[in-house]
Amino acid sequence: MDAYEPQPGTRADADTAGFPRADAPCPLMQLIASDLACVRGGRRVFTGLSFSLSAGDALVVTGRNGAGKSSLLRMLAGLVRVAAGHLHLEAGDPELSIPEQAHYLGHQDALKPSLSVEENLTFWSRYLGGAARAEALAELGLETLADLPAGFLSAGQRRRLSLARLLAVPRPIWLLDEPTSALDAASQVRLADVMRRHLAGGGMIVAATHGPLGIEAARELILGEQT
Repeated sequence: MDAYEPQPGTRADADTAGFPRADAPCPLMQLIASDLACVRGGRRVFTGLSFSLSAGDALVVTGRNGAGKSSLLRMLAGLVRVAAGHLHLEAGDPELSIPEQAHYLGHQDALKPSLSVEENLTFWSRYLGGAARAEALAELGLETLADLPAGFLSAGQRRRLSLARLLAVPRPIWLLDEPTSALDAASQVRLADVMRRHLAGGGMIVAATHGPLGIEAARELILGEQT
């Protein structure tokens, strides 16, 4: 077994790990957040936060530093406990939790520097149950770097490799924390096109950002106004 190849799991052996594909959307899918509250280190970050997101919708989360943008994404990803309120996904896979039907892209790029670009993506693809690795690398302009160790990549190239995981392993919900970080202007345009196509295929995006993402129809949620 190669060093980057994970042990097979029950979900990873299924067709796309059983996750609803963005290219086969369910028009009834809806993510509903009701009266959410977040507490970190004994401090109430936000409270009474409600929103809903349907297939094809994008929600841009903005606000001052410390308002809870990253905490909200981590809560949706199952990494931060819901202190109060409810999260519900309608018309998703009933056997899977919301985090299991979502991709979370945080500030850190989850890459092993000693593995090549292709090996890194192969690890995530096999672990999560995807298949379209070559297409994902080409989509993010990384096909010529496939054999290069990730430790030699620039910050922008590492970010694009992290984004390639979203394409290699289709999941309907993308949770993106500052996704344009370290990307040059051309890569930001490429990312905007990728996000538009994900939405057009019935996917959903919740993105925390301080700047524009290039998604014209995105709604904005300003944190700090609900507390």
